[in-house]
Amino acid sequence: MQELGLISIVVVIALGIFSQWLAWRIQWPSIVIMSIAGLLIGPVFGFINPEQALGDLYSPIVSLAVAVILFEGSTTLDIREVKGISKSVFRVVTFGAFLAWIGGSFAAHFIAGLSLEVAFIIGGLFVVTGPTVIIPLLRQSKLKPRTAAVLKWEGIIVDPAGPLLALFAYEVIKVIVDDSQNIGSLGPFFFAAFLAVVIGYLFGVILSFMASRGLFPEYLKSPITLSLVFICFGISEVIMHETGMLAVTVMGLTLARTKKYISSLGNISHFIENISVLLTSTIFILLTASLTRETIGEVFTLPILGFVLVMLFIVRPLSIWISTIGTELTVAEKTLIGWIAPRGIVALTVSGYFASTLINDGYEGASILTALTFALVFITVCAHGFTLGPLAKKLQLASSEPPGVLIVGASSFSIAFAEKLKEFGNPVMISDSSSGRLSRIEQNGIAIFQGEILDEHSQFEVDMTPYEIILVMTEDSTYNALVTQSYIPEFGYNNTFAIPTERMEYKDDAQIPIALKAHMLFGKEHVFKELNRKINTKYHIDSVTLTEKIEKKEDLPVDGYPLCIRKKNGTIEFITLRKTPAMDKEDQLVYLTKK
Repeated sequence: MQELGLISIVVVIALGIFSQWLAWRIQWPSIVIMSIAGLLIGPVFGFINPEQALGDLYSPIVSLAVAVILFEGSTTLDIREVKGISKSVFRVVTFGAFLAWIGGSFAAHFIAGLSLEVAFIIGGLFVVTGPTVIIPLLRQSKLKPRTAAVLKWEGIIVDPAGPLLALFAYEVIKVIVDDSQNIGSLGPFFFAAFLAVVIGYLFGVILSFMASRGLFPEYLKSPITLSLVFICFGISEVIMHETGMLAVTVMGLTLARTKKYISSLGNISHFIENISVLLTSTIFILLTASLTRETIGEVFTLPILGFVLVMLFIVRPLSIWISTIGTELTVAEKTLIGWIAPRGIVALTVSGYFASTLINDGYEGASILTALTFALVFITVCAHGFTLGPLAKKLQLASSEPPGVLIVGASSFSIAFAEKLKEFGNPVMISDSSSGRLSRIEQNGIAIFQGEILDEHSQFEVDMTPYEIILVMTEDSTYNALVTQSYIPEFGYNNTFAIPTERMEYKDDAQIPIALKAHMLFGKEHVFKELNRKINTKYHIDSVTLTEKIEKKEDLPVDGYPLCIRKKNGTIEFITLRKTPAMDKEDQLVYLTKK
């Protein structure tokens, strides 16, 4: 049994990360790939059943993973994200959630056939969307900041509220059906929820205080943070089941408020974010692989499918449109937000708890809760995962242009390079802290940002949605390295480049570090001063459409220095010290040549 549990954990972790990678390669929603993978190794082929293999450890593992994911999500929230749409966010997470609870409860009663008591309990749970499903979708869809902020805040704030609403409904029902209890019996529920908020706040303050005072060494910051999250969650869960999620969310929100004042907390955020990605993929496969064939079979019944359709096309749109009347959101934003509401890990985990509890209380109809939840989770994940990107582009809430380029540093060469890229139709922005250098850019459609790109405020002042590549082109090598490292998490390793500032004195190419080769643009001799000297004298940047496939640089049909290749699909591949991209027929070669 021990070996079986070990094999199950290894398979689930490996398959989860592989699913994330495969989704990135084929540009599918990662949640969809993970769901399919879990179903295939679990109920479809029966290779493993993680719940049976892990035994009593299954529920604690899932619960602790959810706690870390919620904590990580809440630490990323920044009030500056909702500047101009705070009323909308507040309405969606309060009045909108309430309407979704009422609408979902009536749908569960009249469509799915649940008793009114069970319907109101599960209806409260189904208001959740959650960071486990929303964040991966936002990462892939490149939504504009306003719309993304509403969906992100709703997912993180409402996620712990859903289980609490379900628990509140359960406590109210016990008061109604049990003559021995009265309204005062709800006191412990409210007190426990209040304690969860206090506990979460205190743990957030403690962690911030310790980090700001340097009370633990750098190498222990991340482990200590993770331990405090577990302790915070565990204490709240002991006080009352399902309040741990509220506690860690409050802890994360408290930390988010102080993070901008304590620079050392940045490393903690990166660590927790990486752990969160691992846990999201692992837990989603863990849950879907633990489902039974009987549960899957129950999904394809008319009442359950009818319930899901009502939730998709009636309850969610109405709750958003009604709750956002008179707010800042446009019709397009309301339409998109009213459609996107995928359910995830929290709904699956908590519904199992309430299913067993209600069955023990004599509610036989509660036996379909697992199938009902899985149907809602899987269908919404697939429907919203595949439609978010296309619908957002149709509503002009996501970039529909070719991949854009963000250039840091305004110089003669970078401006000329930007102008050439702009001719192809790719969005280009030049960022520089000097208004004098930016003033050299004529009214040619190139966007500019005057400010420090490393400043935390810049991410709220600049819409990064259109840009997938960053080129750092200043004369300060240290600054270039700092910007490059800072933006690798956002743009990706393969989309982050810098220009050399001085000639590299290596005897041969083999001595140049591979990591440096991958990020350094053009060639060893193409340093900042040399490129700007050439562009200011007898050189200019030109382009040519290739009439045949080019295998070697020596076979180029032009006399000049190749800079990048614009592929037929609109993507741009840059020449680096490490490699020269493949040059196919009909690709456009951009090169530096004499006038």
